[in-house]
Amino acid sequence: MNNVVVIGGGVAGIQSAMDIANHNIHVYLIEREPSIGGHMAMLDKTFPTNDCSMCILSPKMAEISRHPNVTILTLAEVEKIVGEVGNFTVTVTKYPRYINEKECTGCGDCITICPIEVYNKFDAGIGVRKAIYKPHAQSIPNIVVKDNLHCIECGLCYGVCGKDAVLKVTEAKVETLEINASAVVIATGYSLFDPQKKSRFGYLRYPDVITSLEFERMINAGGPTTGNLRRLSNGETPKSIVFVQCVGSRDMTINRNICSCVCCMYALKNSMLIKEHYPDCEVSILYSDIRAYGKGYEEYYQRAIDAGVKIIRGLPGDVQDNGKGRLVLPVENTETAEFLNLEADLVVLSVGMIPEPETVRLAKSLGLPLDDHQFLSPADMKLDPAGTIRPGIYIAGAALAPKDIPDSVMSAGAAAMKASIDVVRSEQ
Repeated sequence: MNNVVVIGGGVAGIQSAMDIANHNIHVYLIEREPSIGGHMAMLDKTFPTNDCSMCILSPKMAEISRHPNVTILTLAEVEKIVGEVGNFTVTVTKYPRYINEKECTGCGDCITICPIEVYNKFDAGIGVRKAIYKPHAQSIPNIVVKDNLHCIECGLCYGVCGKDAVLKVTEAKVETLEINASAVVIATGYSLFDPQKKSRFGYLRYPDVITSLEFERMINAGGPTTGNLRRLSNGETPKSIVFVQCVGSRDMTINRNICSCVCCMYALKNSMLIKEHYPDCEVSILYSDIRAYGKGYEEYYQRAIDAGVKIIRGLPGDVQDNGKGRLVLPVENTETAEFLNLEADLVVLSVGMIPEPETVRLAKSLGLPLDDHQFLSPADMKLDPAGTIRPGIYIAGAALAPKDIPDSVMSAGAAAMKASIDVVRSEQ
């Protein structure tokens, strides 16, 4: 049977792999993290319906984990791809979990007894995890992973595991796999802009200046604060919150003149969630342009205004501490020409999307062109947005450009159909 390799286990990769597998084609879904799910698994709600993000994603994750035509490889990275359409050889490095994957049931006894705590990447660094852990409760595969970098080999996890599934360093090794494939789909997603590059906002200088992803984890019931908003400086509930838009997007001073598509809408979504749970909290959004371009998005924008969210056209200057434990944001309302000094307990930076470094590395090794912003360039943006200059290699989701979840899913479907056609042709 001919195979297709899908690189990236976010919502685009999952959708693409599912569509291909449903055509009775075997798919290898390759994800470098311990669990599939990508950024969508980190979110609380989705716009414009405010549906639970994991309520949408979890069934997809569970379904693809049980699909007979799908092999999921986590903690794995694609090193190189050689060959041509219908006959690719994909070299994959699979890093060890230091866990017997066939024996582990994901019970969590080893997590409970582990004495070591480190910052949790899945919680965007504002929560902690153990040295042996699952990224989150709904991880797929439902298997723990031992972080050998932070493990002190105290031996407690060996003794508590009834299945003897925890392995020592000498019992596990890096594997190199070679997979034959008729087509490849690149769905490596995106990273987030580092707001330290815009020092005027005070990120990491003031603990109460956080990124939008950190806010998502905080407001998520499965996050480190179980959904309760907190100031990182003192643990108190904030009484005023300001969202700052276009941090790392539409900014010529850092050669980022690209719109990240989702920032306006997720700021509106999060502001409404605050108003829903904390009606007395003052919420303001500082913006340059509200881009509510999708179906139902303009109505969603109006709902935020009706809920009491202040929408102020203008981006702030330097964020300062007023000496009384609050942050001050000087801003000109460009609609009224009024100068304001907004005081806030919490400032949320709506950071934009940037290319995933893995995408850039793959593109260079495959000879695929990148656009001015280092996203993958399609063969033809109008006629073939899922294709590349190399037949048999396709792009899905935010590896192509910043996209929201519905657009990523549609992009994944297009890439899946093209890959499926290549398999059929190679069998003829």
